[in-house]
Amino acid sequence: MITKALALLALVMGVTLLSTPAFSCTRFVYSAGDEQVFTGRSMDWLEDLHSDIWIFPRGMERDGGVGANSIKWTSKYGSVITSGYNAASADGMNEKGLVGNMLYLAESKYGSLHDKPGLSFAAWVQYVLDNFATVDEAVQALRQEPFRIVATTLPNGSAPTIHLAISDPTGDSAIFEYIDGKLTIHHGKSYTVMTNSPVYDEQLALDKYWQQIGGLTMLPGTNRASDRYVRASYYTKALPKFEDNRMAVAAAFSVIRNASVPLGITDPSKPNISTTLWRTVSDHKNRVYYYESAISPNIFWVDLGSIDFSKTTQPMKLDLDGHPILSGDVSNRFKPATPFKWLAPE
Repeated sequence: MITKALALLALVMGVTLLSTPAFSCTRFVYSAGDEQVFTGRSMDWLEDLHSDIWIFPRGMERDGGVGANSIKWTSKYGSVITSGYNAASADGMNEKGLVGNMLYLAESKYGSLHDKPGLSFAAWVQYVLDNFATVDEAVQALRQEPFRIVATTLPNGSAPTIHLAISDPTGDSAIFEYIDGKLTIHHGKSYTVMTNSPVYDEQLALDKYWQQIGGLTMLPGTNRASDRYVRASYYTKALPKFEDNRMAVAAAFSVIRNASVPLGITDPSKPNISTTLWRTVSDHKNRVYYYESAISPNIFWVDLGSIDFSKTTQPMKLDLDGHPILSGDVSNRFKPATPFKWLAPE
């Protein structure tokens, strides 16, 4: 047992030293009482992402955004998403309660798959939300690799290396990563937490090590991805299974705030630290999408149950430019808007 613990400790130290601190997001799934499931995530970045929140209807004619050889589809389900640079769907939930979260992963290498139609990495979340009702359905389809991921440099010059997490109202969860050009999928209710580097297999090994120590003895407290993973994992398991919805939502927010990076922190030795810009909590059962800006005092939300997706035919946007202070249910504050184009090579 001691030997195994030491080996895991060596792995922890090695990964911690190699981890890239610049890009940092956290995602977790919390199963509460009364069959409630919540997915929380933080969006941490180097600069303002100029995020807006969008309502996308059923029946949208879509393509992968990478030219003539793009994959094409028609959305089966309506969704609410948060955009990044208004060129990517970074996070969101569809009308069936399926949630998708895009997080940074420096180790991602998508490969070529030249015989497959292309999909911009910026459309990966939206493709899942448009086409699938459950995690299992998405896993079965994406395992066949119906497209190749096409990447281009982000507007701030960063590499477009991401991995994808999805979750549904049953608490099922899946993590998708392209490592050395090969798709790796972790599927099951046990895969509740995801951060950034290292690759997910190594994140699981880190979690195993810290479970031996126990969260009441010590928890790592830095903004490194490995440390945020451990804190989110411990506190998600430690939460009571609140049956009261208000308490359960508050509990989910308390975990994601604990795993957030303080706004605007700097370190002379690490000049490119990403800090938390916004957080979301998705209530799968009640189909409510909660949003919290790091620079605003209030939480607001979109109630997907109040949106009649059978009659909603036009994309609509909640403009967050200038970081307006919003509170409560904003479902009726969206305005018709032209949908953005996926970020893709020129």
